[in-house]
Amino acid sequence: MNLNQLANNLNILCRSVGAFIRKEGETFERSSIEQKGFNDLVSYVDKEAEKKLVEGLRQLLPEAGFITEEGTDTTRGERLNWIIDPLDGTTNFIHGLPAYCVSVGLLDGDEVVAGTIFDPNRDECFWAYKGGGAFCNSSPIEVSDAPALKDSLIATGFPYHNFGLTPQYLQVLGAFMSRSHGVRRIGSAALDLAYVACGRFEGFFEYNLNAWDVAAGIVIVQEAGGKLSRFTEEGDYVFGREIVASNGNIHPEMQQTIGEFWKKPSA
Repeated sequence: MNLNQLANNLNILCRSVGAFIRKEGETFERSSIEQKGFNDLVSYVDKEAEKKLVEGLRQLLPEAGFITEEGTDTTRGERLNWIIDPLDGTTNFIHGLPAYCVSVGLLDGDEVVAGTIFDPNRDECFWAYKGGGAFCNSSPIEVSDAPALKDSLIATGFPYHNFGLTPQYLQVLGAFMSRSHGVRRIGSAALDLAYVACGRFEGFFEYNLNAWDVAAGIVIVQEAGGKLSRFTEEGDYVFGREIVASNGNIHPEMQQTIGEFWKKPSA
C-alpha cells in the first residue's frame, strides 16, 4: 500500500466532495433537516456526501471496510477501514456558519495511518500519512512551540446531548479560561485537531466524541509533532469517546487541569 499515492488521491476525493457540500450550502433550506436524536441533526447533504466518499474510497482501496457516521456502508474490513465524517460541523452548515469540513481517516488495525480534513470555505486541505509528515495544501505544518499553558490558546467542544457531565465540564472550562490565553469553540472537532496540527491552537479537549470526529485529525496531529491521549490517562482515543490533543509541551498541564475536576462516570 503506497500511502503517499493513497493520500494524494484521498485529497482529490475530499476536495470534490467538499465542493459539492459548499455548493449545496448556497441553496440549502432548513426544511430538509432530519433529527437523528436530540440536537443530533443530519441533512440530505451529509448523506449524499457520504455516498460520494464511499463510492470513491471503494475504488481507491477495494479491500478496506467502512465506519461511517450516516451508515452508508457498515461492512468492516479485516484489517483496513475507512472512518468517515462526510460533514463535520453539520449544525454550523445548516445555520450558514462557514466552519465545517470533510474528514476521512484510514484505520490499519488499531492505528490511523492516513487522514484528510478539507475545509471548503477556506480551501484548506489538511492531510498526513504515517511517516510522511503533515501538510496544509502543499505546505508542511507543525504544532506550536508554545512552552506552557499560560502561553496557549485552547479549543474545546460543548456538549449538545447527554448533559449529565456538564457541571464537571464547566469547572474544567473555567480552569482553562483562567490559565490560558482563552478557550475557543468552533463546532467541528476535526477542524480543532487540524488547527492544533498547524499551530493555531496549542491544545484541544472534548468528550462524547465518535471515531469519525477524530480519526483523520489524529494522524495529522501526530505527524505534525503533537501528542494525543485520553483526558487523564493514556489509552484508546480513537474509539474512547474523549481526547486531548496538544503541541506536546503543554500536555501534562492540560491533563492535570482536566484531572482536577473530571471524574469518570460510574459504569
